[in-house]
Amino acid sequence: MKSATFALLAVLLLAAPLAACNDQSAAVKPAAIEMTDNALGYYCQMYLADHGGPKAQIHEKGTEQPLWFSQVSDAVTYLHGSERRGEVLAVYVSDMSRARSWDEPGRDNWIDADSAWFVIGSRQSGGMGTPEAIPFASKEAAAAFVADKGGNIVRLADIPDSYLHPENAPMASGHSDMSM
Repeated sequence: MKSATFALLAVLLLAAPLAACNDQSAAVKPAAIEMTDNALGYYCQMYLADHGGPKAQIHEKGTEQPLWFSQVSDAVTYLHGSERRGEVLAVYVSDMSRARSWDEPGRDNWIDADSAWFVIGSRQSGGMGTPEAIPFASKEAAAAFVADKGGNIVRLADIPDSYLHPENAPMASGHSDMSM
């Protein structure tokens, strides 16, 4: 009896580090991927590079490639919606403080959406012509944008569902100003 108990204890002790390794590998957040000319928006199936404004990528468990979004607000809609396909491991958004311009938001200037500061309700519409959640790496950069284009600064979790639907969230000035 003692040898069976000892054998069971030995197996459990040997298996514990392996289980810990599996838990750690599952918790590793995938890195952002550089946007290519072939990246297609999840909802619109249009090339992201053909549209200005910030973009987003969502990484889900069990997939090698992220889901791409032509607008950040589309990605937020996906996160809030019921059509989500799997467990979300990471969400990255364009850091517009590092963008060359509104028309060239960048291919590799990604920041973690959870740490980003978003401007909503500004006079700047998104790449698809609807209200956008415009991400910045710092609150100061977001505040500078607000001083120029209006809006409010929020975190990802604070973007209201009502903002994600253009019919419920008109632009602050009622029109789009596509210059940044």
